[in-house]
Amino acid sequence: MARGNAAQSQVFYKGSSGDVFTVFVESEEAVKKWKEDSSIPLAEVVAGWKILIPEHGKQGILNTASKSQLENEFGTTNEDDIVKKIIQQGEVQSSENGERQGSTNDSKGSLAGH
Repeated sequence: MARGNAAQSQVFYKGSSGDVFTVFVESEEAVKKWKEDSSIPLAEVVAGWKILIPEHGKQGILNTASKSQLENEFGTTNEDDIVKKIIQQGEVQSSENGERQGSTNDSKGSLAGH
């Protein structure tokens, strides 16, 4: 069975300080629908309530943004307000992870040649 081929969507927001902030979202379509109708609960759009900062560009290691980074960029540490701003003003990027297939039993038990 193939694993790891699920689509992943993130919204990237480039701050005035040069830092890039990102949140994971359910899909590009969910973001578009929310932008058109903000009465849709944000919980149906956001996939995990972590505001992250990539270390080395958009493809780098993701670290949780500190309260001081959030305060400096957004003027608040209220994550609901920050997530709304990131989704409203950020850029959505989707990617699909490649399929992974590994061996399930290298020894094959009694079927292996001895």
